[in-house]
Amino acid sequence: MPVIDGVANESLRGLVGSVNSRLDEFRRQMPVHRKWAYMDHAAVAPLPLPTAEAIRAWLDTATVDGDVVWPRWQQQVEAARRHAAAMIHADLTEIALVPNTTSGIHLVAEGYPWQAGDNVVSLDNEFPSNSLPWHNLAARGVELRTVPVIQGRIDLDAIAEACDGRTRVIAASWVGYASGWRLDVPQIAQLAHDHKALLCLDAIQGMGVYPIDVQAFGVDFLAADGHKWMLGPEGAGVFYCRAEHLDRLRPLGLGWHSVENPHHFRHDNRELRRAASRYEGGTQNMCGCIGLAASLKLLSDFGVGPQISHLQDPVLTLGDYAVERLVAIGARVLYERPAKHRTSIITFAYRDRTADVIRRACLDAGIVVSCRGGGVRISLHAYNTTDEIDRLAQVVAAA
Repeated sequence: MPVIDGVANESLRGLVGSVNSRLDEFRRQMPVHRKWAYMDHAAVAPLPLPTAEAIRAWLDTATVDGDVVWPRWQQQVEAARRHAAAMIHADLTEIALVPNTTSGIHLVAEGYPWQAGDNVVSLDNEFPSNSLPWHNLAARGVELRTVPVIQGRIDLDAIAEACDGRTRVIAASWVGYASGWRLDVPQIAQLAHDHKALLCLDAIQGMGVYPIDVQAFGVDFLAADGHKWMLGPEGAGVFYCRAEHLDRLRPLGLGWHSVENPHHFRHDNRELRRAASRYEGGTQNMCGCIGLAASLKLLSDFGVGPQISHLQDPVLTLGDYAVERLVAIGARVLYERPAKHRTSIITFAYRDRTADVIRRACLDAGIVVSCRGGGVRISLHAYNTTDEIDRLAQVVAAA
């Protein structure tokens, strides 16, 4: 937050105070801070209080009532679809609830009508979930072309050079899981469309903090599990399919939930839903989706939306402060952080200490970090504090 000198600008002072008050309230919703300085949201996030309460309520009713309250659960599941659609400016019919990012990407990789000789263009630093599904297409004569990424910097010109008349999909992560580099989504979507290709975006490291408008940005497909920046439980995520592509993907894993009037249970009921929910197949992870709905509502209440996110600036400010403190103790940030591409995912090395040694020292001091990308990775959410970052710097310096 900016420092305000003097007392003249009371309105600005009040605004900053209001923002800080909201962040304090956000922190109160994250009980993990009572035990840990949790800086590992790019791995698996802790659950907020409303999410824990929603899951606990489901568990209690499932134990005592069985499926008597199933219709209520289904309404809660649909709330997850509604909140997800609102967060990225999608229509309800364009959202499928999926188990994880991988399954969403597979809907595109295995469902697209490939022809031998087609190709996919991606990056050589992708997480396996956005690499292996495309590699797996080699048996169908589809080539995966990976563009080198140096120090995390993504070169859109290099991506364009890798495309040709047989490029069907550009597959990229919105935010690099180790580098923290945040793509300019409208630019890469336009690049894909200029080559008559589609953009498949792995959004797991950005959705929940940074705004994204899939309609305005031109995203064709998006997949994101909820267990990172969306603060949801593992095993419940979101897949977006632009409406015009609904019939382009061959539905996989068809089941009773894929058809219109799914509760009729007739063998001749084969009319697929005119919605992305056709890709959901069978029974959903109700517990996980109910938890995800509560997490998405919490984030929405704190101002995360498709055009603006009130959590973005606090997160970026914390990331900048962390870099400042780490550099001050002699740590080396491993990946570039240009202003428009930076996030709060920061990977660093410290002198001759191995990442494992630093991580163990952090855990012993009540600080949660990861070993990723050749160093120690921190990933800060908006409820983290500068005091926690100061503790991190002290622990690393003494490791």
